[in-house]
Amino acid sequence: MKKIVFASHNKDKIRELSAKLGSEFELITLHELPDMPDVIEDGETLEENALKKSREIFEFSGLPCLADDTGLEVRALDGAPGVYSARYAGENVTYDDNVNKLLKEMKPIPREQRDALFRTVMAYTDKNGSLTAEGATAGLICEKKQGDSGFGYDPVFYVPEKNKTYSEMTLNEKNELSHRGKAVNNIISLLRNKGIL
Repeated sequence: MKKIVFASHNKDKIRELSAKLGSEFELITLHELPDMPDVIEDGETLEENALKKSREIFEFSGLPCLADDTGLEVRALDGAPGVYSARYAGENVTYDDNVNKLLKEMKPIPREQRDALFRTVMAYTDKNGSLTAEGATAGLICEKKQGDSGFGYDPVFYVPEKNKTYSEMTLNEKNELSHRGKAVNNIISLLRNKGIL
């Protein structure tokens, strides 16, 4: 079984990734590397942040590392919150704080202009270097929260092909079509094609 560090403390992301990777990998999280210094996510793009995390954690742990950065890009807000999605309402905020700010900003926007793109960039680093892959899912921003599962912006990200928000989907449904699920599939395919996995 291959050991891979996943560069996250986020239990929701860890749960999704574990379900996606299956039993052929032993996923080690940052909870198991308590001495790991915090990585400052100061990149201007999702790719820069994901690469920085995977490289610094590989250097610290000596183990192959997967890291992601995710952004919600809303067309009516000129692509915001984008790379600042996790701290849209400020530092040390809750998921609800970010969602409530988004709903407030979107209040005057009509339904036909509420389209958004959820993007994840996954980066993998080992002793041979780094690789990245991306996943994206198109949707709409709801006028109010719908559903009670998921995390982050899931209650307001509506996927027309499923007629549901992410929060109204099961974990398996979400993993099949989510930006993170696609990014994980793409990075695993890339690593297998290169003979790394």
